[in-house]
Amino acid sequence: MTEFLSVDGGTLAYEVTGTGPLVVLAHGMGDSRESYRFVVPQLVAAGYRVAATDLRGAGESSAVWPSYSRTDIAGDLIALVRHLGGPAVLVGQSISGGAATIAAAQAPELIAAIVELAPFTRNQAIKLGDLRKKTYRTGTIRLLMMVVLGSVKWWHRYLDAAFPGRKPADWNDQLRRNAAMLGEPGRMKALQRMGQAAPGDAGAQLGNVRRPALIVEGSLDPDWADPRAEGEAIVAAMPAGMAQLEVIEGAGHYPHTQYPDETVAVLLPFLKANARA
Repeated sequence: MTEFLSVDGGTLAYEVTGTGPLVVLAHGMGDSRESYRFVVPQLVAAGYRVAATDLRGAGESSAVWPSYSRTDIAGDLIALVRHLGGPAVLVGQSISGGAATIAAAQAPELIAAIVELAPFTRNQAIKLGDLRKKTYRTGTIRLLMMVVLGSVKWWHRYLDAAFPGRKPADWNDQLRRNAAMLGEPGRMKALQRMGQAAPGDAGAQLGNVRRPALIVEGSLDPDWADPRAEGEAIVAAMPAGMAQLEVIEGAGHYPHTQYPDETVAVLLPFLKANARA
């Protein structure tokens, strides 16, 4: 059942299932909380209270907000954890991975630990040498075309690259639902503005994280020429011993949707060690 929380600038939609230590799931841009549809039942079965939220601009949350930075998203997530009675383990994917970094640095009393799935957490620079790698070149061009044109077609072409090889069984329905959401007033503009939001605010907070962190990368993620190296750089930018890296072989930018069982397999030991009731 969808619930709503009013915060500065709009209303957040979220859904809570299960009982036990709190785990909050935040998706990437242009998506919704259904991104975790294969993960939520497994976490609930493992004994966790799971809150999956729609980001500002996405899903059933308000479409139009003053801004869409990672700092804004972090503030929303902190407000949701406080409302639900934290502490929580905060799981963020892509842009929400950067937001999780900021939330952990700003509200350590509410965040027990963070998991960052394919996170955009550091400033990125497109290097000519990296563009020689076809997967990176393809993903980058398609993502840039979406940002410039505000086109669902280009967004779905990017998603095709971001889910290399294996697609979810309900892939066509996923694309249909996604197109319907992005067709609602204001939602494509929110996606474009998130795509334009630089991750420097998150990168600046990496050294301030004082909670355990798990970084999960897909080995075939087209958003980086070398996904493992990106994950290693995030770990290195956090205080020594604070973060660990896991790489899911064959996964792209959405390991939790594309390889949910493998993603849960790396999540559960981390949750067992760090989730608090």
